[in-house]
Amino acid sequence: MARHAETPEDDRAAAIHEASLALLADPGVRLEHDDVQDLVVGAGGSLGGDSGAVRLPRALVEECLAMCPSAVALAARDGTTRTMSARSEPVFWSCPGMYMHHDGTRRPFTSVDMAAMSRLLDRLEGASVVFGMSLDDVPPHARDVVGLSIIARNTSKHARVLCFSPEGADAIVAMREVVCDEPWLSVGFTAHGPLRWTHLALDIFRRTAGHGIPVTVNGEPMAGATGPVTIAGAAAVGGAEILAGIVVNQLLEPGRPCVYNLGLAHTMDMRTAIAVTGGPENALFAQISGMMGRHYDIPSGSWASTEAMAPDAQAGLEKAFAYHTHVAAGVSAIWGIGQLESELTISPAQAVIDDEIIAHIGRYRRGYDVSEGALALDVTRDVGIAGSFLDSDHTLARFRDELHEPGALWRDRHSAWSALGSPDLARRAEDIADGLMREPVRAPLDANQAAELDRITAGVLRAT
Repeated sequence: MARHAETPEDDRAAAIHEASLALLADPGVRLEHDDVQDLVVGAGGSLGGDSGAVRLPRALVEECLAMCPSAVALAARDGTTRTMSARSEPVFWSCPGMYMHHDGTRRPFTSVDMAAMSRLLDRLEGASVVFGMSLDDVPPHARDVVGLSIIARNTSKHARVLCFSPEGADAIVAMREVVCDEPWLSVGFTAHGPLRWTHLALDIFRRTAGHGIPVTVNGEPMAGATGPVTIAGAAAVGGAEILAGIVVNQLLEPGRPCVYNLGLAHTMDMRTAIAVTGGPENALFAQISGMMGRHYDIPSGSWASTEAMAPDAQAGLEKAFAYHTHVAAGVSAIWGIGQLESELTISPAQAVIDDEIIAHIGRYRRGYDVSEGALALDVTRDVGIAGSFLDSDHTLARFRDELHEPGALWRDRHSAWSALGSPDLARRAEDIADGLMREPVRAPLDANQAAELDRITAGVLRAT
């Protein structure tokens, strides 16, 4: 059998697409929401043999795919917008999670941490989207709303809500109107497979529909557990879940901006039963996600993750490999800034290191030109044999644009490093992060906006 690299991308994408369609036709996908199920059946789906299962015909899937915009705008509070498409440069996001790794310890993540991380991410150039987290000091039903309010107060960047409840979804829609006319926030949810969308996920899709809010539709098969152990087989299952989610979202809101996110797929370590997110197979799932996004002409998503418990050499290896392969695969939205422990934990130090990795990759991708000015023949002749370019006007004019200058990586002499106590990268990165988290908010909300968010948040917190 031919290796995948010897098969044209269009053929591989078509094979996975056809396999996903075959699964949607038989056995179908379970939609655990009566209203949504009725909507899909009314549009051409049919009830399957399994309770709650709906079979989706090819024509319905392709009709709904055709409704998806090819570009998804991620607006920010400051009026800027990053537009994603199947072939755009990637947009880097932070990550969800439950824990904070700071000063050598791991502890539950709190509202104070959310504010600090938002301020840090606001100042990291590589980060365009700030993701909500699970806030240990907030009741579960209100964590999405409180988290979004904190993000809005501490950064002007686009916010990706970590959704927790249908009632929270209603409040999120109200908050979207308070802060900015543009869709400065997005939502998303993951299928709980195989081939199953829960009532919670579908209700969040339903309640946030109709407002132009972008939605990330996530398939998350675990190869060998909730999907076939083969990469292609798991991708077919995840693809079927995503296509079903896209059908639901387009029927609820024709033209809703959707992101095809297969990159959350992972594998099971057969020795430990751990869900692996930082292995080479995860990069292959990201490659498939980017490929399918191009096949459908919509943006794609994936995560750059690690199983490392701290910002150490393993984290550096797995995160650098993930970012590089994800970018090379053409993934549109790449999650993971600060992520540790298979997405359970976020680390300020790792966020700074990830920002360095992203900047390195960006400089590499920018490449070099061979224009007359860049070849610099006249400059070399003026300097002459055995001369120095250090004091050349050409060097002075161009070195900042040509040469990448990292912020956290060490580029000084050993004596200077020793004089500082020989700090490793993790220590230096955490010191940088601590300083940035102490910085004031650069673009605070006005008083009326803050008061309205307080009113909405208080109402959700009072609910039982």
